[in-house]
Amino acid sequence: MDYLPIFLDIKRRNCLIVGGGGVAARKARLLLRAGACIHIVSPVIDEELNRLLLQYSSIIHDAEIFRADHLQDMVLVIAATNDRKVNQAVSAAAMQAGIPVNVVDNPDLCTFIMPSILDRSPVIVAVSSGGSSPILARLLRARLEALIPAAYGRLARYAARFREQVRQRFTHPENRRFFWEKILQGPFAEMVFAGRDQAAQDYLSEALKNSTDQPPTGEVYLVGAGPGDPDLLTFRAMRLMQQADVVVYDRLVSPAILDMVRQDATRIYAGKARNQHTLPQTSINELLTKLAQEGKRVLRLKGGDPFIFGRGGEEIETLSQHRIPFQVVPGITAASGVASYAGIPLTHRDYAHSCIFVTGHLKDNTVQLDWPALARPNQTIVVYMGLLGISELCRQLIAHGLHAATPAAIIQQGTTPNQSVLTGTLETLPAIVQRNPLKPPTLIIVGEVVKLRQKLAWFNSFPENLE
Repeated sequence: MDYLPIFLDIKRRNCLIVGGGGVAARKARLLLRAGACIHIVSPVIDEELNRLLLQYSSIIHDAEIFRADHLQDMVLVIAATNDRKVNQAVSAAAMQAGIPVNVVDNPDLCTFIMPSILDRSPVIVAVSSGGSSPILARLLRARLEALIPAAYGRLARYAARFREQVRQRFTHPENRRFFWEKILQGPFAEMVFAGRDQAAQDYLSEALKNSTDQPPTGEVYLVGAGPGDPDLLTFRAMRLMQQADVVVYDRLVSPAILDMVRQDATRIYAGKARNQHTLPQTSINELLTKLAQEGKRVLRLKGGDPFIFGRGGEEIETLSQHRIPFQVVPGITAASGVASYAGIPLTHRDYAHSCIFVTGHLKDNTVQLDWPALARPNQTIVVYMGLLGISELCRQLIAHGLHAATPAAIIQQGTTPNQSVLTGTLETLPAIVQRNPLKPPTLIIVGEVVKLRQKLAWFNSFPENLE
């Protein structure tokens, strides 16, 4: 995040605009909507600014060249001249005085930038591109215009009117949040949107009267986060990610996905790497149970699909034993997502009639798998967590009947912008990996379908090795 988004209260506070043209007028109108007292410094001002000056007593004009003493008692500064030297002087003086400053169309001279604003007061949505593309921010705001009706402002005002009553009705903060989540997404909201204000008020009063303030009941959401690309999350996963009070996540959950969890949720890292377990599995099971028993809505966020090498079954088995309510949300497993982004179909009528998933963990320097079952013709083998054991894996498959020239690929950080695909054969792939060090998470695919990557690769990735 390049900028911290904040909302600043400038009602009846002094704000300085340096400049007298159309841009300065637009900024003045924006500050007026926020209730500011505006001080304009410019030798001359255009007709629009002059009209504002006559219309609003909260605007004053100094027909002068900017000086540093114009900053006295100001809480915000905007430089909107077409003279870069003046803009630089305003920026430098404001920074030295510790006053937030924005120089229009010059992000390098700003300590804050002006977002594109969707005003549904008291609901305000601000969209920013960090100054890199104001047009893009404006286009995004236009999309939000259609998604957020003007009636959301009335909805927020109703919530404010009943906020104190709700606070007194519920002693448990979680119950207050549950109440508002239900109210703001149900019939009450639709009544407000339809302009049925009295019906909405009666509904909210009745709902509040009939609500109980019992200790909240906890629940666990076992959610598959997919292989890495946030766009592959399901709608249900997104909804539950926004409801959870606590998130327990593993190391395969990408930062981009974790950023989509409710911002005020408590985050607990429970990642496991080879010979390095932050929390043993039994401790994770116990933690989920404990948090739910405390009345928390717990998001157990796991990379890929929780039921495919994710030990999700063990976790909900413990929850079931303690009669903890839970939901399971499947995710796109790495085998499916990563293979698709690498351009490798797992089955193909000309090359593979079956597909098998296995884990490639090393134990005592060996990979313990059913090699005869794997080394069958017309079959695709997908190996999870096999990076460290790749040499042993390839050697055993050759030893049990697969030809040394069988195509093979290893994909690092599949479905993400850092995706890297290395291709070769069972004979050559270990040496290719040695020359091109990779880091987990990786996925290995063995079978004739790997040859199709040369035709079907569609997702941008780092250069591959072909041997």
